[in-house]
Amino acid sequence: MIRQFDLRPRGLPGPLPKGERLLWQGAPRWRALAVRALHVRKFAVYFAVLLAWYAASSLSGGAAPAAVALATAKLAGLALVPLALLTAYAWGIARTTVYSVTNRRVVVRFGIALPMTINLPFAQIDGAALKEAADGTGDIALTLARGARVSYLVAWPHVRPWRVGRAQPSLRSVPNVAQVAQVVSRALAAAAAVPVQPAPLARPQAAVSGVRAAAAA
Repeated sequence: MIRQFDLRPRGLPGPLPKGERLLWQGAPRWRALAVRALHVRKFAVYFAVLLAWYAASSLSGGAAPAAVALATAKLAGLALVPLALLTAYAWGIARTTVYSVTNRRVVVRFGIALPMTINLPFAQIDGAALKEAADGTGDIALTLARGARVSYLVAWPHVRPWRVGRAQPSLRSVPNVAQVAQVVSRALAAAAAVPVQPAPLARPQAAVSGVRAAAAA
């Protein structure tokens, strides 16, 4: 019996065609994704404010401090459940997501239960924008050419936040995002036969490449 092996590279829908090469591949950092995409820190602050308000109002109403402390502890335990679920979800997203940049396209492979792939040839990308956080992680949002579209709901959280009408697929919470942005910038410019200046990218929301990749992938 001849055993067949899957020769597809990880994160790509199939073997790379002749002349195409992988420039970079990575995944989101789950801690950064939990904070900036799933807003775990904001939810934690929200629950903390509610607990403080409950404790203060109970004490001012004459409740026994011991009883208030016990009730507050129980409520805090309940509040930890959604925070833990969001954190676990961020970890799952990071584990099942692969971002790939070749010399012809950007590929986003994602999906915990149902794997999906967004394949973006450079001809469909008008430009990109970088947003870098203090820890070196960040997002690279891709502006699509007219006629190219992705579904915000389907692609979330791998899209630029709040750009629902014309969704911008994004590489979210990428480590060393400035270096990755340079890879994307140079690949887009090379595809469009436009030279890239070696100057470092501005931050925090700088244009990575404003050129349209006119050469089809």
